[in-house]
Amino acid sequence: MTQCVAKAKMNKNNKIVVTNANLIYGQIKEILTTARAKAYSAVNFAMVEAYWLIGKQIVESQAGDERAEYGSQLLKYLSEQLTRDFGRGFDESNLRYIRQFYLTFPIRDALRHELGWTHYRIILKVLDEKARQFYIDECVKSRWSTRQLERQINTHFYDRLLSSQDKESVSTEIQKTAAPLDLKDFIRSPYILEFLDIKSAHNLYEKDLETAIINHLQSFLLEMGRGFSFVARQKRISFDGRDFYIDLVFYHYILKCFVLIDLKMDDLTHQDLGQMQMYVNYYAREMTNDGDNPPIGIILCADKSDAIVRYTLSEDNKQIFASKYKLYLPSEEELKQELQNEIANFQERTI
Repeated sequence: MTQCVAKAKMNKNNKIVVTNANLIYGQIKEILTTARAKAYSAVNFAMVEAYWLIGKQIVESQAGDERAEYGSQLLKYLSEQLTRDFGRGFDESNLRYIRQFYLTFPIRDALRHELGWTHYRIILKVLDEKARQFYIDECVKSRWSTRQLERQINTHFYDRLLSSQDKESVSTEIQKTAAPLDLKDFIRSPYILEFLDIKSAHNLYEKDLETAIINHLQSFLLEMGRGFSFVARQKRISFDGRDFYIDLVFYHYILKCFVLIDLKMDDLTHQDLGQMQMYVNYYAREMTNDGDNPPIGIILCADKSDAIVRYTLSEDNKQIFASKYKLYLPSEEELKQELQNEIANFQERTI
């Protein structure tokens, strides 16, 4: 990097003016951007190596047979102990991913330091070895972000390239370098936060309006005094290598069920309803205990849509439960009014 010497001169008001300030700033910005990229890469690869070693330990301890009684019990025991000592990120499903990671990439020296754990989790979905290596090489060469990598895999870039008569145009279509690293990407990564045992600070990266609404909604429901007990905010659920976030999760101790709430800033779509149905199904199968009623899903739309609220209920709900649900949950009008009030208050604060 060429060194830039600051030059100054006096203006007509006898104040010192640096004439090449923009150039100096550009060089300092490059230093910080490079340092952040190195820090991000170092943490990511430290995580990759740690998980590879954990996977190796698990495989060797299970004597290569996960299905054996000892093997399955070992994962359960490790999950409980690791979660107790190191926090989230070590449930049994993630330990199976870590185990599979070692089995898929058994040579430690072949791991690419340019790729983070999220890259490898996505690549694990590719079963064909040649395709897997192709995506690794292209990901490193073109500096694909995890989103870009996932898009290429989901659109079968490797298969399209092999079958295309015009390989150059297909390759040109996809070869786009990743956007410059943003420090917020480092803060956002749930895997890095868990690995470093840092609690996620959601206010750092949620949209201001969305944050204000969710903050207000959380307080509103708790203050209603109708049986809501707060469980989680931005609750992450993971399966098949993908992460999903539920804005708010409550447990209703009168209705004896979970209440899941998602906020949509745009018009409600059938995809939103499908996603909420997935959340409800997940909680019904994985999170409910004996005696619990089926979870309730609520989608709120911060717009003028008439369908401001959608409740997702199982068709086989008993009428008694449905009556209680109408009695104790806030009405559509109450929720709509609270949304409108908070949007108006937010607009006043930002004027």
